[in-house]
Amino acid sequence: MGRKNASQGTPATAVLAAVGVSFVLHPYSHDSSVASYGAEAAEVLGIHPSKVFKTLMVEVEGRLAVGIVPVSVTLDLKAFAAALGAKKAAMADPAAAQRRTGYVLGGISPLGQRLPSPTVLDRSALVLETLLVSGGRRGLDIELAPADLIRLTDALTARISSLSAS
Repeated sequence: MGRKNASQGTPATAVLAAVGVSFVLHPYSHDSSVASYGAEAAEVLGIHPSKVFKTLMVEVEGRLAVGIVPVSVTLDLKAFAAALGAKKAAMADPAAAQRRTGYVLGGISPLGQRLPSPTVLDRSALVLETLLVSGGRRGLDIELAPADLIRLTDALTARISSLSAS
C-alpha cells in the first residue's frame, strides 16, 4: 500500500504523511442529498461495509470521546461507556463534535483532530488487513492498517457495536 493522491491533503493525511504510515486515499463524489456518509462511501467505492468504518463523537461523563465502528452496524452506547470505564454515554452534540475535531459532520476523521479525545475502535477491525475511515472531508476515505490507526489515535479496542444496521 502506498500513498495516492497526496495533493488531497487534510489534517488526517498530514498526520499519516508526517509519520510515514502507508495509506491509500479513496476519493469519491459525495452526493449532498445522502445523510448516511459511511454507507455512501462503501457503496460508491464498492467496498464491503464491514471494512468501512464511521467515526462517531460521543459524550461520556461530560467529555467527548471517539467511537469507530463499521458502517454496517450501530454503536452500542452502553458497551462504549463500559470500554471507557463509565456507566453511560450519549451521542455528542453535532456542533460540539465539529468544534472539537475541526471537521464537518460526514467528514470527521479519527486522525488529525483539532483536540485529541479518548478513542475506542470496534474489535471487529482487528481481523482486517486494512480498513477505511474518513479522510477529513466528505467524499474522501483513507485506507490503512488497523494497527496504524490504533497507534496514531492511542485507541482502545473493544466490542462497541451492535448487529443492527444504521
